[in-house]
Amino acid sequence: MQSAAMVQSAGELGNVAPFWALYRAAHRTNLEAFDEMFDPQGRPRPGYSRVLADFLIAHADRFDEIRTRADRMFLNEGVTFNVYGDSAGAERIFPFDPIPRLIDAQTWSQLEAGLIQRVRALNAFLADVYGEGTILKEGIVPNDLIKTSPQFRRAAAGIIPPHGAYITVAGIDLVRAADGRFHVLEDNVRTPSGVSYVIKNRLVMTRLVPELIRATGARSVEHYPADLLACLCELAPSGKSRPTVALLTPGAYNSAFFEHVFLSQQMGVELVEGRDLVCVDHKLYMKTVDGLRQVDVLYRRIDDDFLDPVVFRPDSMLGVPGLTSVLRAGGAAIANAIGTGVADDKAVYAYTPAMIRYYLGEEPIIPIVETCLLRDPDARRMVLRELDRYVIKPTGASGGYGVVIGPSASDRELAQVRERIERAPADYIAQPVVQISVHPTIAGRGADGGAQIAPRHIDFRPFVLLGARPRVLPGGLTRVALREGSLIVNSSQGGGSKDTWVLSS
Repeated sequence: MQSAAMVQSAGELGNVAPFWALYRAAHRTNLEAFDEMFDPQGRPRPGYSRVLADFLIAHADRFDEIRTRADRMFLNEGVTFNVYGDSAGAERIFPFDPIPRLIDAQTWSQLEAGLIQRVRALNAFLADVYGEGTILKEGIVPNDLIKTSPQFRRAAAGIIPPHGAYITVAGIDLVRAADGRFHVLEDNVRTPSGVSYVIKNRLVMTRLVPELIRATGARSVEHYPADLLACLCELAPSGKSRPTVALLTPGAYNSAFFEHVFLSQQMGVELVEGRDLVCVDHKLYMKTVDGLRQVDVLYRRIDDDFLDPVVFRPDSMLGVPGLTSVLRAGGAAIANAIGTGVADDKAVYAYTPAMIRYYLGEEPIIPIVETCLLRDPDARRMVLRELDRYVIKPTGASGGYGVVIGPSASDRELAQVRERIERAPADYIAQPVVQISVHPTIAGRGADGGAQIAPRHIDFRPFVLLGARPRVLPGGLTRVALREGSLIVNSSQGGGSKDTWVLSS
């Protein structure tokens, strides 16, 4: 790792060679990982030359100041998240690293096409599963895998959303492997979160380095709330030119409550809780001081289980009694549709390439990570023989919870996960460890007091909107594992984020 003084010496020499040499020495445990900023010869990748010259080198002695200013901006803006189970119960600032992640225009063009392809196939899969079920009848996806999935909702069968849009918002998690290719790691099509951090990260960077953003030609991300509102309005079943849209939140204790508030404000729609809504005569209404006001489209940020106590959990105080009946009668629309979670089940994920071929007649543009379903006896025996070589994931969990990374797990952890697999094999999948890409990140202070810059593993969550036409946010949430050698990037597990710049040319 190198200090600010070392980086400054690179600027004095007028090239990046000294910076590269010191930075490369900091890789240590990441030697096989794809570096986002440098190629193997130490040359900056497309777009990064200016970031190196005008930011990393020119401002090397100001990194601490820049990060402190960024943290202050996040605090003032209220950009926080809650961690479930935190005994302190306090909101935290999402750790932010100011060294931006760049994606060149050509790479982005391919990613955008692949993301649209994938979400279209997932949407077709949901329409099929809750309709005719042809993909199940033909055995392309096992019928029992779907019908026993904890995310399958029988109550959703026969509810056809306007325009067949089961998925309005999707967050697709991507990683870049050692060969430089992006792979899909998992899909998020229930209530995907994180887009507010994308927009706020850009706001902070625009204030910190406005000239650099203009010079690199980074594409804007600020139009996302307007695009989301347009997609929601397109769902309106009543044909109104100006439908009423509301955002349903579980409340202030939810980990993504900041995002709920932010998006409702940016879209200019009401933020409501379940107690603010009522169903009457197969219509959905919002309680106001002037009486009931009909809601045409509900953007829900509540999981299915808590959405309607008449149909799902009867003890839920978060949902709206009778909402499922309203949706079935076509009195309102909801985004995302009930039951979408079956499409982001981690076991179903293994069949997504087959879905793309089946519904679209195309080859997948973005590959997935090789996945073993431990419900299969042969796959289970193979994985259990070499458990320390795999990443084990619970099929229904999210947020990095329950994930065991074999090579870094203790003997006790491996024994525990082995016992859990043998007890309930269908609840787990296994994937080979992917050396996900790394990016220069501020990693503390050096002996001379200057900022240390070292490689840290990152992933990427772009956001796709499906309405009358698909829309992809040009950028996304780059999450970074701040601990050295860690592959877990989730904020709930100590990760942070970076601003992502998609270059216009």
